[in-house]
Amino acid sequence: MRRRLTAALAALSLLALAGCATGAAAPSTSLPAAETLPALSELIPLDDPRSWEGPSTAILDDLRIEPIADAPRASLPTTVTSYDMAGETEVTIEDTSRVIAIDRAGSLAATVWALGLGDQLVGRDAATTFPGPHELPVVTGPGHTINSEAIIALAPTLVLTDGSIGPRDVVEQLRDVGITVVAVQNEPSFEGAAVLARDVAAVLGVPQVGDELATRIGADIQSAVAEIAEIAPTEPGDRVRMLFLYVRGSAGVYYLFGEESGADALIEAVGGVDVAGELGWAGMRPMTDEAMAAADPDLILVMTHGLESAGGAQGLIEEKPAIAVTAAGQKQRFVDMDDAQILSFGPRSADVLRALARAIYAPDLRERS
Repeated sequence: MRRRLTAALAALSLLALAGCATGAAAPSTSLPAAETLPALSELIPLDDPRSWEGPSTAILDDLRIEPIADAPRASLPTTVTSYDMAGETEVTIEDTSRVIAIDRAGSLAATVWALGLGDQLVGRDAATTFPGPHELPVVTGPGHTINSEAIIALAPTLVLTDGSIGPRDVVEQLRDVGITVVAVQNEPSFEGAAVLARDVAAVLGVPQVGDELATRIGADIQSAVAEIAEIAPTEPGDRVRMLFLYVRGSAGVYYLFGEESGADALIEAVGGVDVAGELGWAGMRPMTDEAMAAADPDLILVMTHGLESAGGAQGLIEEKPAIAVTAAGQKQRFVDMDDAQILSFGPRSADVLRALARAIYAPDLRERS
């Protein structure tokens, strides 16, 4: 329960931060071209990944999410527990023909799609950018706020969320007009991704498919972690010390992500040392010069748009000179990844890990002969 509460608070804090951003661009319905990237087993890792100079970007080699079933038949009605700021309530779901699944990271829509029920989605959040639902109408605004008018106009029979977006009175407004709303718990971790698969499947009336998806997610993550272990340093003293920095340069927002934020799970899974965990930082904390100096990471993880908002690696260092004195700052060692992917624990978790590992351990993408 403590982990869940911490995760919920972290999500709400991030909502507040994102809401500070100005001039947010409208979500695009176009997708970047697919890239053919080598498997981790085909790469020649750096002799010392801490020595690499310059930023690198983690890229998914496939944006698609493969459904585990083909339009599985739901057993309805079903009754589940909904968790939100008002407490726990029992909700009965009778119709899942028109679903809107919205959260800060796009994990819910990704899970619905992976269950094979993507055809039932009628709207999306700004973070849902994978092929398939990317052309659906967007129902969230700047700062991941819910646009109630946009949702009501789509006449959903079910709105699925996790409390990471709001505000709360808008969610209540949806209920007041007769829309069934269910809030699931969504812990930002790999274990949480498997739990989420089962919970979303229970809401949609396909629990057996949820079990299958949870098993696949777990197996994929185990496989990715094993692959990463083959190219990451094995000696504790050689491991890369990493820190996750949340940046919104246009709004002057700089936060360090600590334990139970999701960043710790990523860092540990890619074979790095979670500096925030070493220092006992939990959740999120504003970045200060003293905190950055104490952390002294070899590598800083950032969201792509966040780094861009600060003017890139050089602009970030100029804006925050304390970063310049760290090992990461001296080498401009930033690894960025798309904002909608890097912390989107769900069906693509294993692919996110592999993408980060390429950018960390083999940024030059040299392949074995």
